[in-house]
Amino acid sequence: MVLRGVAGVAAAAVMALTACSSSGAVTTSDTTSTAAKGPVNVLYAGSLVGLMENSLGPQFDQATGDHFQGFSAGSDALAQQIKGKVRQGDVFISASPSVNAELQGAANGNWESWYAKFASAPLLIGYNPHSKFAADLKSKPWYQVITQPGFKLGVTDPKIDPKGRLAQQALSEAATSYHDPGLPAAAQRNTTVLPETELVGRLESGQLDAGFFYSNEATEQKIPTISLDPVRLAATYTATVLNKAPNPAPATAFVQYLLSPTGQALLKKDGLTPMPPTLSGNPADVPPALKSVLRGGA
Repeated sequence: MVLRGVAGVAAAAVMALTACSSSGAVTTSDTTSTAAKGPVNVLYAGSLVGLMENSLGPQFDQATGDHFQGFSAGSDALAQQIKGKVRQGDVFISASPSVNAELQGAANGNWESWYAKFASAPLLIGYNPHSKFAADLKSKPWYQVITQPGFKLGVTDPKIDPKGRLAQQALSEAATSYHDPGLPAAAQRNTTVLPETELVGRLESGQLDAGFFYSNEATEQKIPTISLDPVRLAATYTATVLNKAPNPAPATAFVQYLLSPTGQALLKKDGLTPMPPTLSGNPADVPPALKSVLRGGA
């Protein structure tokens, strides 16, 4: 239910304070305490398309009366578009904390001064169950199968997307673990670099035998997966309200909803692993409505 007017704002504030004082735990209301209603432009990692467009975004609209407007791409690509003033946003959601550094400090335009880690997702290999290599992927070591002649492996561009860099790291770690220094080069010969938003479609159409995916992407699309054991890598998702956000009140409301019990439940349902919100950066710049949620962060 959306709270309206001064009385509604006061009621929301009392409810939030009561919840914190009675349980001793940091919680956040499922509805926002801001009276402002309007659009919120969320620039988010391409691996979150299903969550944002089909679940979190629509339910945020219904719960708050604000209007989610999303745009997805590789996290680094989004950061570069923000810095270059090619794309304007209110909220930035990245798949790696390292990307947040690209927007911090005077040299980077001071677009961001804090962020919160809120979820993770393991890196896996997702495969087409109709591929001629499907049986091998289920019965043989993954690092051997992806180097077989004719295997078609999809990855994202490591220059613009953290998942591409994690895929490179996975190959490097596997090469070390199995004493196979030629593994990365052999896998590279079978690799096609694609935009993050195209990987699923290429896999389902049979143009790829397999690709590197996060657990939530595989959950959303019902893609069969295998683990990268003994390699264990994962995305770490972060969220921030950009310093030059045109719509700061709805932006704060969106991050509140993302970190709320309802938002966290939606993350889990999507295949993500929610984590206690952890603050990095300057606490003084965190919007007041988020301070209680993010207190105690590093």
